[in-house]
Amino acid sequence: MNVSRIALAGGVAASTVLILAGTASAHVSVQPQGEAAKGGYAVINFKVPNERDNASTTKLEVTFPADHPLASVMPQPVPGWDIKVTTSKLAKPLDMHGKKINEAVSKVTWTAAGSKIEPGRFQQFPLSVGQLPEDADQLVFKAVQTYDNKEVVRWIEEQKDGAEEPESPAPVLKLSAATGDAHGATAASGSDSADKNAEADHAKDEQTTASASSSSDTTARVLGIVGIVIGVAGVAFGVLAGRRRTA
Repeated sequence: MNVSRIALAGGVAASTVLILAGTASAHVSVQPQGEAAKGGYAVINFKVPNERDNASTTKLEVTFPADHPLASVMPQPVPGWDIKVTTSKLAKPLDMHGKKINEAVSKVTWTAAGSKIEPGRFQQFPLSVGQLPEDADQLVFKAVQTYDNKEVVRWIEEQKDGAEEPESPAPVLKLSAATGDAHGATAASGSDSADKNAEADHAKDEQTTASASSSSDTTARVLGIVGIVIGVAGVAFGVLAGRRRTA
């Protein structure tokens, strides 16, 4: 009897741990496709899991950091969702490619229009963003998730150094080290790669031509030798035939 009770208690405790772990890890997050380098541009995805068993997610609002405004924010269409981009005036204009930018995106809102994030499902919402700041290691976004039963979950708590993860953490985009000009570096890399490929192709062509030439020379030599052998055999056959007739 005691053994059964202990086993039951252990099972309940294990289930509780699993449930709590699942709840803690299943929150709105943001990740880059590839890298999000300082001073560059990136495509980022907001991943939104549905945490409820009896309700579906119908809306996501993402507020952008005011201390590091992003002048360029372009959402990728998501089937079944309407997208609204909200801009706000900046207290201090941004200098972007030699132009002064007085407004920046402050919020992006996705609202269900024929589609929902159902229980046991998640949805990704992609954005192309830039120019990423050069003087920050991360960007903190604040997200609000709304369910069709009117429940609202605010993912707005910032992680503090040395503290445990908050109950409703805000999505954080980690920035990698700068790799040079966001546009020029890629173009230069592509150009160098193209040059190397061209050189490799040229060398390969030369090697193929040399091999073909060598093969042709070898074939010609073999055919020449075969011709000589056949000629000698023909002469010998003619001599023998003449001797037989004389005899």
